[in-house]
Amino acid sequence: MSARDDVFANIRRSLGVSGKEATRRAGVTQRLETTPRGPIPARGQGSPAARLATFITEATRVSASVVVLNNKDAVPDEVARFLRAANLPLSLKMGQDTRLAVLNWKSAGLDTSNGPSDGSDLNALSHAFGGVAETGSLVLLSGPDNPVTLNFLPDNHFVVLSAADLAADLESVVTKLKQHSALPRTVNIITGPSRSADIEQTLLLGAHGPRQLHIMVTLK
Repeated sequence: MSARDDVFANIRRSLGVSGKEATRRAGVTQRLETTPRGPIPARGQGSPAARLATFITEATRVSASVVVLNNKDAVPDEVARFLRAANLPLSLKMGQDTRLAVLNWKSAGLDTSNGPSDGSDLNALSHAFGGVAETGSLVLLSGPDNPVTLNFLPDNHFVVLSAADLAADLESVVTKLKQHSALPRTVNIITGPSRSADIEQTLLLGAHGPRQLHIMVTLK
């Protein structure tokens, strides 16, 4: 018996229960399923167009750049445009996400590789699980499709977000996550590029992660 099992066994003994009582289990299930939601800010609510406008405003406020694309096929050209404009090498590290793998990277002149980052990659691309309009945040799940190291080690992080996955508030994204077929080990909520003002209260971008966060919202 593990220490955890021992602790729970002591609690059950003190309560005089086994933990298998049908009425108690039904009560716990009902409480989990009917837990009321707390107050939800109105800022991110509204039509899909209103949510997108709020997301862009909030993401831009925290120094991320956002572009809206008509469809996901435009992603490679947008990444190449950004890299050329910033005089950055046309190289990109990404995971095994099939939504990204099917895109025509060669036609955009990009040199792509797959897998987690070892810290030597300058540019990385991820696909978000969802977005939060009220804060301009991205929600990314760990795993081979989108390795967590891509979120933090490269200097420039590109993220694709489907407009259909843009929620009004974090609670809505969490509800969707609970219905996910396989929960990830890690969920990262990213709001803007990395920043810190710990040293002499001077804001520094890229202190603990990417200096630039470029979000591409795809309508289709």
